[in-house]
Order: sequence, then structure tokens, then C-alpha cells
Amino acid sequence: MRGRRGVFGVVGGAVLMAAGALLATAVVKSPAQLAAEAGPPAQGVLTAEVERRVLAETVVTRGTVVADQSVTVAPPGVVTKLPLKAGDPVAAGRLLAEVSGRPVFALRGAVPMYRDLVPGATGDDVAQVQAALRELGHGTGRDPKGVFGPGTKAALAELYRAVGYAPLPALKDGPATVKAARDAVRAARWALEDTETPPEPPTPAPSSPTAPGSPGTPAPTGKPAVAGSGAGAGAGAGAGAGKGAGPEARAGSGSGAGSEVGAGKAPEPEAGAGTGTGTGSVSGAGAGKGVRRERERALEALREAQEGLAAAEAADGPMLPAAETVFLRGFPARVAAVAAQVGATVSGPVLTLSAGELVVEAYLKDDKRQLLRPGMPVVISSELAGSDTRGAVAVVAAERSPAPQPPGGDLGYRMVVRAGQPLPAGFAGQDVRLTVESAATDGEALVVPVTAVSAGADGRTVVTARAADGTQRRVEVRTGTSGDGFIAVTPARPADLAPGTKVVIGTAPGAAAPRGAGR
Repeated sequence: MRGRRGVFGVVGGAVLMAAGALLATAVVKSPAQLAAEAGPPAQGVLTAEVERRVLAETVVTRGTVVADQSVTVAPPGVVTKLPLKAGDPVAAGRLLAEVSGRPVFALRGAVPMYRDLVPGATGDDVAQVQAALRELGHGTGRDPKGVFGPGTKAALAELYRAVGYAPLPALKDGPATVKAARDAVRAARWALEDTETPPEPPTPAPSSPTAPGSPGTPAPTGKPAVAGSGAGAGAGAGAGAGKGAGPEARAGSGSGAGSEVGAGKAPEPEAGAGTGTGTGSVSGAGAGKGVRRERERALEALREAQEGLAAAEAADGPMLPAAETVFLRGFPARVAAVAAQVGATVSGPVLTLSAGELVVEAYLKDDKRQLLRPGMPVVISSELAGSDTRGAVAVVAAERSPAPQPPGGDLGYRMVVRAGQPLPAGFAGQDVRLTVESAATDGEALVVPVTAVSAGADGRTVVTARAADGTQRRVEVRTGTSGDGFIAVTPARPADLAPGTKVVIGTAPGAAAPRGAGR
């Protein structure tokens, strides 16, 4: 028994040793064997599936989110107040700074402030001011668009009161000029009234009797002489004496210019003749013309005085100095930088404002600039926010933008991209990725990798389709839009190619030759 057990023990040990040796050969490998196994595995034919989708050719570049408008504020004088700091929002009508005791505020508008606006001014810049005033609730009355009239003056005065300042007068002596013009109108009106008052009638000269028998005395006729009336060249009053033929003698009166002799005829039945001599003041037709002339001159003087008053009143009132206004295209705006301190004399920008919508600004090299044009769709990708926003190319500059440093350098061609919806304010200053679709298929198309397309000796463009059993066939195609490593294809025979079909995109060295006949 013991002998048998010993035999079994020896046999079992040998089996165990053999098993261990086999296990060791499976696990333990030589350096050469390890290097051989680390090499690439044998590869066959490489394939990709045909897809049906919209294919876009894209250009990828980087850009910076900036404000659509950047404006520097640099009015002359000494800075006396700075109520804002960098990053603060700015609303229309907000006080930006105080320089030499005068306010500087922002209004909405695209036309730069290039002149002082005074009452009576006209133009597009006046219309812009009127619109900005109305936006802030200050109506401009009945003033026509673009005319700085009474309504605009009142609205501007209201704006200055809201900011907390008094507006500067357009004319330093404006009130005195208006008062003098009103006094001139009043004096002219009084002068006209004086010409409308009729003159006092002249006092007639006393009459003197004519002695009997004197020259000009008619011969007695036995009837009384009556007053005679004389006719003269002018209008005058005179007194004369007459002597009748009867027992009664009456004094006659006549009118004439200077000394006139009048002949009178008494009515029947008392017919008589009288003579009279008269002296008087002349005021007939010649005097009437003089009165009319005086009135016309008075009327003309009144009209001129009224025109002067209207001009003085139109020119008087508040003005809008160019140094006190900054126009921005959009609100809310932001203070990008504050470069001055209170008490400093202005020698450069006091503030820099960023206004309008946020846009993306990029600079292109020659190769990319030739592919892009305004209107192309863009995807704006923010890695920080983890979001994509669609937009479009707004501007592609035709000339290079010079670089501030070094002199003589350039940044490239400036491109501006506008988002389809406003970018969040937090995007300002971010570096973002821009993916521009420079070309795209008209709807969905069959798409294959570019490496799947080849040209034969016969000039035909083909792809090689591979069946599940490994057989291959050549399919003639027409190529279209390409982008991102893919190309749109249209098979000569539609049934030859469909979504999901595998096409050959390459083969590994040493791979078995493909089976099947080409077409």
C-alpha cells in the first residue's frame, strides 16, 4: 500500500510540475515576443457608411465679443465730478461727468455731436435731439422735425432741470435784446395810431365889411344882397363883405387859396350879388396825400419792429453745447474705462463708453477672407458658458486693419458677426469660436468622406461600394459641396447608392485583394 501511495505521489507531482510549466510558458513572454505583439494588428479594407444630411463647408476662427460702439468722452476743462466707475451701466439722460462745473450726459442717436445747437438751427442732428428728448418724456410741441423751435427749447430746458443743471443761454444778452425789440414794437404802434387821429380844423379869419361905393360893390337894385359863395383853387376859409341893392346888406363869405375874390348869387326871389375877400390855410388834395404817406411809413416801421421782435424771441433760449452731449446708438451702455480723476485738467479721454449690442470681432488672413462674405450663417460657441448661438456675418473689411504695435504691422481683415439674439452682457470680452458656413447643400444630400471619392483613368469620378460579403463595385458619382472632410455625391444611377451603403475609404498595406468586378 505504501508503495502504491508513493507512486501516486510521484505521478501527481509530475503532473503538477507539467501544468506549472505550461502555465509559465503562457504567461512568461520573451522581449521579442512582447515587441511582436505590440505592433499594429493586421488591417483589412477601411469603410464608412453613406449618410443623408445637410452638408456645410465651414471656416473656423476665433473672435472677441465687443460692444458695437465705443465712444471716448473728452470735453475740455477741469474734471469736477466723476459719478461713474468702470463697469457701471449708463442709461439715456444719465450724467456721465462734470467738467468745469458743466454736465456731460448721454442721449440716443447715431449722428455724432459736431456743433453747438442753438434756437433756430435746422438739420438731421436737430431731429436726432428732438427724438432723444421725446424718448425721455420731454415733448417738443409743434416744432417741425429738424427745426429748433419753441417746443424744442422748452424740452431742452426740462432735460437740464432733470439732470440738475441750468442750460447755457444761446445769447448772453438775449433777455435785453428781446426787451428792446418789444419796446420798438410798442413805439411803432403808437406812431401808427397818431397818423389815424384827424387834425384839428383851421380857425376861419374874421370878416370885414365893405364900404359902400368901394370897388367891387354892386350897384343898388332895390333888393337886399345875400351871402355869396366863392370858389377857389384850394380849400380855405375866408371872410368877405357884400353890399346889396336893397335896404339890407348882408356879409358874404367865400373860400379860396390866399386872397380870392368870390362871386355870389342870391337865390330867387332875392337876387343879389356880393363880393368877398378871404384868407385861409391850404390843406386840400396836397395835404391828403401827405397824411396817407405818413400812415404807410408808420405801418412799414411797425412791420419791421415786429419782425425784429420775432427774430429776437426765436434766437433767445437755451442751447445744447457739443461738449455737453454724447450720442450713443444703443442703451443700456457701459463704462468701459475711467481714465481721469477729479481735479485733473482734461488732456485725453475722461471716460470710454461701450454701447449698442454685443458683437463678435475677428481678424482674417487672406485665405479665409476670400471664402467669407456678409450674410453667411455663423455659430458662436462660448466655451466658458458652454453654449452655442447662431448669427451671421455682418461685415468683412476690404482692407487690412493696421496694428497699433508694431508700427507698420496689421491685424488682418476685420470681420464682424452679429448674433441672431442679443448676447448676454457677461459675454463681453470673451474669446469665442466662430464656425462660419461658407457653403451648404440645398437640403439633405448623400454624403461620403472625401477619401471615398477617386477619379479613374477614363475621367469618371467614382466611389467603391462594399457589400456584406466583401464584394466591391465601382459607382459613378457627381460631386458637390464639400466641408469638414466630407463631400456631397449624386450617383449616376440613383439605385446604386443609398444611406447606409458602405464605401471604401482606404486599405491597409498587405490586405487581401478585393473581390468583385468594378463598373
